[in-house]
Amino acid sequence: LLSAIPYLGNMLVQWIWGGFAVDNATLTRFYSFHFLFPFIIAAMTMIHLLFLHQTGSNNPLGINSNLDKIPFHPFFTFKDLIGIIILLFFLLMLTLTNPYLLGDPDN
Repeated sequence: LLSAIPYLGNMLVQWIWGGFAVDNATLTRFYSFHFLFPFIIAAMTMIHLLFLHQTGSNNPLGINSNLDKIPFHPFFTFKDLIGIIILLFFLLMLTLTNPYLLGDPDN
């Protein structure tokens, strides 16, 4: 996709991947990005939650809008905990009743 950018595409591909050929340098760069991106996404999510729920989502003037804010913690924490419990329950029931259902038959 980077190569589709006019004038800069080829240079970006050379800089990020080391070229179009799949060799050791390209795979090393791909796996390093593949390892780092979940941590970057988690950090950006934490920054988003910290700043969004501290100041409010739409407050360009900086006016105190505590009366208009919906409390974040009680409802969403409870909802997320119930969702995780239900997900783990179904996953546990699936693995206990049919342990080989999600396995790869070639292994």
